[in-house]
Amino acid sequence: MNYEAYFRAQLDGLRREGRYRVFADIERQAGAYPRAIRHDGGGKTREVTVWCSNDYLGMGQHPKVIGAMHAALDRYGAGAGGTRNISGTNHEHVLLERALADLHGTESALLFNSGYMSNWASLSTLASRMPGCVIVSDEMNHASMIEGMRHSRAERRLFRHNDVADLRRVLAELDPKAPKLVAFESVYSMDGDIAPIAEICDAADEFGAMTYCDEVHGVGLYGATGGGVTERDGVANRLTVIEGTLAKAFGVIGGYIAGTTAMCDFVRSFASGFIFSTALPPAVAAGARAAIEHLRQSNTERTRLHERAATLRRRLDAIGVPHLQNNSHIVPVMVYDPVLCKTISDILLDEHGVYVQPINYPTVPRGTERLRITPSPVHSDADMDHLVGALEAVWARFSLRRAA
Repeated sequence: MNYEAYFRAQLDGLRREGRYRVFADIERQAGAYPRAIRHDGGGKTREVTVWCSNDYLGMGQHPKVIGAMHAALDRYGAGAGGTRNISGTNHEHVLLERALADLHGTESALLFNSGYMSNWASLSTLASRMPGCVIVSDEMNHASMIEGMRHSRAERRLFRHNDVADLRRVLAELDPKAPKLVAFESVYSMDGDIAPIAEICDAADEFGAMTYCDEVHGVGLYGATGGGVTERDGVANRLTVIEGTLAKAFGVIGGYIAGTTAMCDFVRSFASGFIFSTALPPAVAAGARAAIEHLRQSNTERTRLHERAATLRRRLDAIGVPHLQNNSHIVPVMVYDPVLCKTISDILLDEHGVYVQPINYPTVPRGTERLRITPSPVHSDADMDHLVGALEAVWARFSLRRAA
């Protein structure tokens, strides 16, 4: 077999479909975000405004976060030095896990190196170690959740997205004595819709199922202290597992689960993705804890975020640019074509200095390609004017479908 030819042919297929992904080479500018410097590969640079970051609150440049990381780096050095079990548990990890448990009002929490790993390792461990366990999964769950379910080799049943009646139908069809785990997200990252968590918990309680809620796009952004949609809706105590990330609202990197001491210890003791991974650098843990502690005390960033998202939606409605309606901070601008979506993204970046990454299959279903815009507290009115003007010009240029 000509391996290189096969690789090239597969990549050419992605290009023909408009799904080949190109990295934007940018330098985030601490203290100036959402400004960034773009490198075009030819030695030229240009300032751009980032409108697609998951650093939702700008905490990646917050002085408290940067200061905590500098201090920890000077105190502990660069790396953790090992897995959590073999010399890698630094006191900063212990303090961060305590802070996460406090944030969610749970007995315990467990750190992972990423949100992807926390989903993959936790779901696969929970389902595989309980004989006969059935996972009942929202059909729109994230790839990391799906991979964890697959790796568990447990039976998996899907229910229609955010449809509690269909969830009940699926649960009613299962053996009442079988262990069951209902897995879903609080905020779905591509459409921006929010799950009916209380109703899902009601159904799970009725049929004796555990609940697993991915709060990756909710923690830090919702609730009085940033505990997520589960805090906002007063249901955190009803969930078996709350999973979250440190890489979005908290501005650094890492993932975690929170719940009872026994559940967290069970995952800690059996999850290969935890056992055999070197621990997060202590400086990262310190920065995450600083972000959590700040956002527990400050609502300024959350309030401004939601105002910016609401303002952008009104501005898009005024110029007829279509976007999915939702109650979250995510604004998906719909293009519906992969090639055109990439072309529009390139024009916005090259001609207007606006960086919005095109989103295509397999991240979203074919035919629903979009620009996923994430306003933040640090986007000014002038930034908003510039973005809206650029979108209006591009929509007119291609005579694109306009919202009614």
